[in-house]
Amino acid sequence: MKQIKIGIAFCLTLATGLSGLNSAKAALNINSKLSSQITSRATDLKTNQIDSIPTTGTKDSLVQVAFRKIAQKDLLGGVSVLDVDGLMEKNYETYSLENLEALIPGFHGNIWGNNSYLVLVDGVPRDANNVMPSEIDQITVLKGVGAVALYGSNAAKGVVYITTKRGGNYAQKVNVRGNAGVFVPKSYPEYLGSAEYMTLYNEARANDGLAPLYSNDDIYNSGSGSNPFRYPNIDFYSSDYLKSTYNRYDITTEISGGSNKAQYYTNLGFNSNGSLLDFGEATKSRGADRFNLRGNIDMKLNRIIKLNVDVSASFYTAKGVNANYFGSAATVRPNRFSPLIPISMIEESDDPSMVYVNNSNHIIDGKYLLGGTQLDQTNVFATIYGGGSNKNINRQFQFNTGIDFDLNGITPGLAFKTSLAIDYLTSFTQSFNNNYAVYQAQWNNYAGFDQISGLTKFGDDSKSGNENISNSYYRQASALSGQFDYNRTFNKRHNVSAILLGYGYQIGESGVYYKTNNSNLGLQVGYNYDHKYYADFSSAYAYSTKLPEGNRGGISPTLSLGWRISQEDFMKDVSVIDNLKLTASAGILNTDLEIENHYLYQGYYTYNDAAWYSWNDGQLVHSFDRRRGNNYNMSFPQRREINFGIEGSLLKSLITFSGNVFFSEMKGKVVQPNSIYPNYFYTGWPVYSDIPYVNYDSDKRQGYDFNLNFNKKLGAVAWTLGFNGTYYETEADIRVGDSQYEFAYQNRSGRPLDAIFGLQSDGLFMDQPEIDNSPSQSAIASGGGVKPGDIKYIDQNEDGIIDSRDEVYLGRGGRYGSPFTLGINLTAKWKNFTFYALGAGRMGAKAMKNSNYFWVDGEDKYSVVVRDRWTEDTKTTATFPRLTAANSDNNYYSSDFWMYSTDRFDLAKVQISYQLPKALLGKSFIKDLGVYVNGFNLLTVAKEKDILELNVGSAPQNRFYNLGVKAMF
Repeated sequence: MKQIKIGIAFCLTLATGLSGLNSAKAALNINSKLSSQITSRATDLKTNQIDSIPTTGTKDSLVQVAFRKIAQKDLLGGVSVLDVDGLMEKNYETYSLENLEALIPGFHGNIWGNNSYLVLVDGVPRDANNVMPSEIDQITVLKGVGAVALYGSNAAKGVVYITTKRGGNYAQKVNVRGNAGVFVPKSYPEYLGSAEYMTLYNEARANDGLAPLYSNDDIYNSGSGSNPFRYPNIDFYSSDYLKSTYNRYDITTEISGGSNKAQYYTNLGFNSNGSLLDFGEATKSRGADRFNLRGNIDMKLNRIIKLNVDVSASFYTAKGVNANYFGSAATVRPNRFSPLIPISMIEESDDPSMVYVNNSNHIIDGKYLLGGTQLDQTNVFATIYGGGSNKNINRQFQFNTGIDFDLNGITPGLAFKTSLAIDYLTSFTQSFNNNYAVYQAQWNNYAGFDQISGLTKFGDDSKSGNENISNSYYRQASALSGQFDYNRTFNKRHNVSAILLGYGYQIGESGVYYKTNNSNLGLQVGYNYDHKYYADFSSAYAYSTKLPEGNRGGISPTLSLGWRISQEDFMKDVSVIDNLKLTASAGILNTDLEIENHYLYQGYYTYNDAAWYSWNDGQLVHSFDRRRGNNYNMSFPQRREINFGIEGSLLKSLITFSGNVFFSEMKGKVVQPNSIYPNYFYTGWPVYSDIPYVNYDSDKRQGYDFNLNFNKKLGAVAWTLGFNGTYYETEADIRVGDSQYEFAYQNRSGRPLDAIFGLQSDGLFMDQPEIDNSPSQSAIASGGGVKPGDIKYIDQNEDGIIDSRDEVYLGRGGRYGSPFTLGINLTAKWKNFTFYALGAGRMGAKAMKNSNYFWVDGEDKYSVVVRDRWTEDTKTTATFPRLTAANSDNNYYSSDFWMYSTDRFDLAKVQISYQLPKALLGKSFIKDLGVYVNGFNLLTVAKEKDILELNVGSAPQNRFYNLGVKAMF
């Protein structure tokens, strides 16, 4: 905390000092060229000319790539950029990567079919959650091998680079933005009420040949609602416990400016989120609050040296209760117990019960005791009313600084940069854990009136007053880099660039023995002739301690080429084409991301986990067991890739477009392959293995991405329509595990990496003769075996037995993101009004309905899906298996019976903005003022919409409606 206070004080003091020192000077003497650029950019925003969302707007705009910024027109393939600062003018966001898959081609929750992309914030590995959209200037997604090579091993699966805002050579600007919004739940799970549940549970027991558990009187009284305390019918999602909406507020202040000597940017933000819970301690806990501060400062110390100092801090506190409410909502049956016991219904003569009442610390609303049973002495309702509360506290501090040296004195175009970053995160939970008593009522009925004739007490009321600390976690990171840069133009046409760098970072976490390390040397050499012909060589020398000595280093070479074909003489007469550039990249990246642990190359013996055995003497002997062999030839897995790109504009930028095609392979993944070694290399008991980990498995990925924008002014309205899309395929090329399968259709090789395997269903059994004449399913059915109404499966290998050998490929699971992702954005500007809409489509993946909402047996809580169950009366129309009070392994086995499509198209955002005319503001201190209204997650179009919008066991999905105001001073 001391370091945080020092950093904040330094940032605020320096920013304030620079502001006061330079404000008068900057107001009178703003550099005319920069002023012209700012005015031009503002004009572009107002007229919406070429308002292409995935780019920064003009081909000369600078884009952050690996260790440098280059003009957008000089980008080679595999790089996409989002102008977040410009986008926020018409699209208010609450999360840094919000809807990024609909805005950036090639990003689909991951990058080009990979996973575990690296997030960098100002060049340092950081969490995207800890930077707010208002702090961000641009987001660059580095996709291709040539784009990520300089970052080394940990960047082999792609990079999302977040660049925060900085000050500039202009008079001080103060921007303030405030928002107030409301979250509205989309849907809640639907469960049966007590009467219907008891009726169907009796049916389930009858299917098992058992007597009913619930009497008709109990069912009737539960359904009538005459006494919900004696015959409970708990609805977790009713207004008794939940609000219909909850709120979110935020306010952000940005201060920026500077001179040619120093520039500053400061961001102060606060946001607060409410909670849906509306009873007990939850009414005192108002959700989560977050305060953040960022200060970025750039100074020119002299004609040679520049310095930057960046400080960021965030303080997050989430207030909650000591219970998982929505988790209990998915499991606690409606008739399980009564959450509250009414004091008014206790018999006057029941003195022992009144003693309980008088001594209780928890009289709810002056009318109720906490309810429970011997099996429910702790329950979610009692805990929220009397079990105390907690705070989840998270504090993050981030500091980075850099020095740039202009070495033109040695040779023109030469520079040296160095940077250092130190981050610290700590989080923990503070809680007050109170004990409480719950009561179970003994009911009687006198003359038609229910009364409580006795109470059974479980537990005691007590408050220790002690504050408990739990879930402690820390994360400490440091990063260091140094690089020589060379950028020079010869004869106005020959542009040469080069980088020689050393880069490394280390991340340590509590509970993790080995720190995350990445260290590498890097070399980039680039040339372009008059921005027409391009060649770029980027390479890193990666180093990893996960590999044996002698193999810990490896060179990752990449080559990228570009050709601006539109500048060729034979294209001069093609007036429809403004710009057309073709690119190609190829390379090999060494990475240790596919090596799960350290020292896998080394043989391993275990004693603690080893077996016990004995001879006839009865004495137990504890063995040393070998679990793997040595492999000192283990090497880096490699991402090998070639990609091709195109970008251009047509008809004076009426149409702009870009696209990439990629073919990638992850070669030599490290596995322990039993199948390629003789069987005497391992034994089953005691467990012994001499098989080493080797480079064996291989994955393939291929696909394309595209961006297409139309920009046109029709009458007084300026329109922009944009499309972004990504399609990818994956394949398990080589799989050591295929040797365990008896039949080719079981093999994982040749299938997608996110393949779903399971049985093929053939409807529901109609009667016992059909079961008798079908392949045996006893291998997957336990408990009561197979009965009419159970799922029937196809015998793939025709051996007369249904088992795991009959599992086949069922579809893609979308593990790395949907196979096809589509984003559509529309902007319309008329006078001072701006309309913006964003849609996102995700297609091609499937999922399994395998939660306890769908897989119901035993004493599980019943959802409404069981209404479509199989019975003798519904056998021809049923879409759900028979109910059972026993185990139902046969029915709840992964199969296409439970598969559903996750295809969907969402109207993710709509915003209407209005900018007040400057004439109305006159000469007031307010230079700019605007208001906007927007909605998030407004509509979903999907065949399985009800499932896709449903959360079971967690808080619901929400729509969000917001009103915002922004002003510049």
